[in-house]
Amino acid sequence: MAHIILYAIVPIVVIMLLGFVSGKRGVFTGDDAKKFNKVVLDYALPAALFVSIAQASREMLYHDIKLTIVSTIVIMGCFMAVYFIYKYCFKENTGADAAVSALISGSPTIGFLGFAVLEPIFGTTPAVALVVAIVGIVVNAIGIPVGLSLLNESLAKQRPDAKKVSAWKPVIHALEQPVAWAPILAVIWVLVGIPWPAWASPSFDLIAKANASMAVFSAGITLASIKIVLNWQVFLGTILKLGLMPLATLVVGLITGMDPLNLKMLVVANSLPPAFSGIIIADEYDTYVATGTSSLTVSVIVFVFACPFWIWITDLCLKGGMSF
Repeated sequence: MAHIILYAIVPIVVIMLLGFVSGKRGVFTGDDAKKFNKVVLDYALPAALFVSIAQASREMLYHDIKLTIVSTIVIMGCFMAVYFIYKYCFKENTGADAAVSALISGSPTIGFLGFAVLEPIFGTTPAVALVVAIVGIVVNAIGIPVGLSLLNESLAKQRPDAKKVSAWKPVIHALEQPVAWAPILAVIWVLVGIPWPAWASPSFDLIAKANASMAVFSAGITLASIKIVLNWQVFLGTILKLGLMPLATLVVGLITGMDPLNLKMLVVANSLPPAFSGIIIADEYDTYVATGTSSLTVSVIVFVFACPFWIWITDLCLKGGMSF
């Protein structure tokens, strides 16, 4: 546990604080953070995912089918739970507010913090990359299109004169992003059986290594530009993201008899703070911005304690041979 705190949590806090101070001092702004995020999502993360998965084997992919199924069930189950809770339990919320809440508190920020948290704990291995890739595909290729469809549907009801958007447009748009198609292409590469040449890795590694540090630094800048609003919806979002999702992951993983290492990695991945992409979408649509960003801020702070807690709980369950 001391190793996890010192090598996984403390570096994130230090780099995030550095970004936060830089933002507060005006060295970088929220607009700069958006540019950093684009580098991460369009270049560094896709490169990291592609080269890591391309070095895997068919056997590893087949072995991780259960991981894919559990990830999809848990993440989308929690996603829809957040949507319905915020839509029907808070009268002041619209369907659009609930959709943004689901995009934020119903999805882990796997693209920004996945490698930064998992690699110091579990090592730099294809197994870690597959967990990051699978969760990333679920969040980006399924969660975001579903959230955008719910968001656009609600906005269409509020604004009858607004131009209707095809339900397939968010899906196509999500799959066009490098963070979605790069890991899919890598999986196809492995399934076809093409050997990955060792000489090609350095060309990807140079930009891939910027992924974690730039993502965490950018997160600090983003937090510095946010005006925090504390209310029950903010605290509930934190509880649902850092409590419900990792708990559901652990329970479903134990029920289905997941591989212990995969289960532990997935619990950690799903205990990550809310997805930053949800904040970007909230800002783009000018919907639920203040509460959503505040929920993200509180969750990032609580994550420092929640991550070691869920690793400890998972270890207890696995060592005790718990199953259902």
